[in-house]
Amino acid sequence: MAQKTQAHDWPYLNKYKKENAAIKDAEIGKRRVVFMGDSITEFWPTVNANFFQGKPYINRGISGQTTPQMLLRFRADVINLKPALVVILAGGNDIAGNTGPSTLEMIQNNIFSMIELAQANGIKVVLCSVLPANYFYWKPKEKPADTIIALNKNIEHYTESYNITYVDYYSVMVDDKKGLPLTYSNDGVHPNKAGYQVMEPLVEKAIQFTLATQ
Repeated sequence: MAQKTQAHDWPYLNKYKKENAAIKDAEIGKRRVVFMGDSITEFWPTVNANFFQGKPYINRGISGQTTPQMLLRFRADVINLKPALVVILAGGNDIAGNTGPSTLEMIQNNIFSMIELAQANGIKVVLCSVLPANYFYWKPKEKPADTIIALNKNIEHYTESYNITYVDYYSVMVDDKKGLPLTYSNDGVHPNKAGYQVMEPLVEKAIQFTLATQ
């Protein structure tokens, strides 16, 4: 007798399936913005809902996700929603090794592929730095601080080369130990309300600038 296997939705394409169907059938506005990311994006409206209320902002963050997972769901969760702009914040979970070992090149290639998919579909892009972290509580053996710095340096260089708006959360949130201070986080990885309140004007300025100029 053959062993039964359970299919696994590895990129979590079904997480927002119903929400996406509803959005496609409703007019939110020509300048809708999709936030694509991991837990830092997903938890944002839970921790500080005021930032998303009354705005055409669609949250498509999924906790724990890595860039290959985001790339696989990019069409369903971004392109098919026909936004004017996508905000991408990704890479921290790759460094943690959530879906296996990842080199900087692998992470960057996935992020750059998402950007190219967006641009090919007439969607403007805001690319964000990875937030500082010197400790992952679920992967305590990892030492992520210097890898995060290197990744941010490389993606910032990419944005400069291709005229893409870059949001530097890192430099305004990092402490003297290359981490995310308790002022902005309760666990050293995820922003608390004060952390999101630092991030919000930075990304809002980037969104409005990009919509107006690019």
